[in-house]
Amino acid sequence: RFAEAFAEYLHKQARLDWGFGHSESLSNSDLIEEKYQGIRPAPGYPACPDHIPKRTLWEWLAPDSACGISLTDSMAMYPAASVSGWYFSHPQSRYFAVDWLTQEQVSDYALRSGISQRDAERWLAPNLAYDPVPVSVAVSAL
Repeated sequence: RFAEAFAEYLHKQARLDWGFGHSESLSNSDLIEEKYQGIRPAPGYPACPDHIPKRTLWEWLAPDSACGISLTDSMAMYPAASVSGWYFSHPQSRYFAVDWLTQEQVSDYALRSGISQRDAERWLAPNLAYDPVPVSVAVSAL
């Protein structure tokens, strides 16, 4: 809860730095309903189901050495009370959920991301509209 509250505080600071937060007069209810300009999505949440972009954040920010936050093999942050994400300021920025992904979409994403189809399927598993071919079946078909 503290980490989420601090992320909200930093988002307020970002809106002030961007110049449009000074005119905000938001109640706690307004904050909960996200009536401010901009969004702060995060890898692993509905608008960004892939956790892999956390690797880029770690390369850029080096939180391991800066403040002792690390990533597990499954891309969970440790300690667990850590958060990461992005702030977007555009007035039309809105949250959205990624729906079911087709095999063609996942293949294209894997190609553009420079990862294998299998890795893309692993990270996007909750959003797949198909059952990926198990490795043992794929190997025996060769």
